[in-house]
Amino acid sequence: MAVTFITVFDVDPSDQQDLVGVLVEGTEEVMQHRPGFVSVAVLASNDGTRVVDYAQWRSHEDVRATLADPDAQRYAHRAADLAVATPHVYSVVFDSSDPPD
Repeated sequence: MAVTFITVFDVDPSDQQDLVGVLVEGTEEVMQHRPGFVSVAVLASNDGTRVVDYAQWRSHEDVRATLADPDAQRYAHRAADLAVATPHVYSVVFDSSDPPD
């Protein structure tokens, strides 16, 4: 089962689109090429104050290796210049789209 890495960014509404751009660029340039990458979704709140980066990875080790990658860290620093981030690793414990066995 995939590991989910969710980062919630609190952002000034004037910086929301710039932050989205950094996250999309980081995904296209670095993240999707890392071992264990599954997918990323970037969500922007309608009031402009939050952005959520929802990334899925094959394993915890893949997440740790990506966080240690200097190229990934450059994008993390760029995002940190625009917003306050709260990242956490999650495990899916229920998904209503999973068919029953």
